[in-house]
Amino acid sequence: MNQDLGRKSLWTVRQLGLPAVVRSCPDCRCTRHQAAGKFRVNANGKLLDVWMLVLCEGCGRTSKVPVHERIHVRELDGARRTAFENNDGDLVHELVTSASLAERAGYRLDWEGTWALETDMPFIELEQGALADTEVIVGFELPVPIRVERLLMEGLGLSRGRVRALIEEGLIRLPGRLRASGRVSAGFGFAVGGGSAPFMPGFMRETR
Repeated sequence: MNQDLGRKSLWTVRQLGLPAVVRSCPDCRCTRHQAAGKFRVNANGKLLDVWMLVLCEGCGRTSKVPVHERIHVRELDGARRTAFENNDGDLVHELVTSASLAERAGYRLDWEGTWALETDMPFIELEQGALADTEVIVGFELPVPIRVERLLMEGLGLSRGRVRALIEEGLIRLPGRLRASGRVSAGFGFAVGGGSAPFMPGFMRETR
């Protein structure tokens, strides 16, 4: 980031909830499940099976998502095993938001309604027809994949066309190979300013 930028602003993708696990339910036609907040650990000699429990939104059936299958007890860190046995909340959060676990277990995650963008706007003022150079730092409370363009639209209160125009004009400067059409799920920074661009202050809005 340019060290000469005179202002900084923090945007935060706040967590409103955890994503739904989308998979078929054996007992009903519903495909949405919510984390039960519990794990099941089964020991067979020196081998362990660990499952994350999810509840069908339609009928309430409990299903198991395999986390570890037939893993040797020595391969699982003792503190992590204890966390599984105690239904540690941080571990539930980690695994129910894990894209790699979803891919491995053959389901997808539905992130609808799980986040809202919070900004400390208005952070850019119109000064003699120009925008003050500002560095924006975006942080995530959960690894929800969001299109960069959508974050910019919501944070700046602009239309898609205006965001694209500002990028082309160099008034929104994204880092490295990051593109507006791409998705991000972890913190990053970008710069705004250097010319005229009237727009409304930012706001917080839940996903739709």
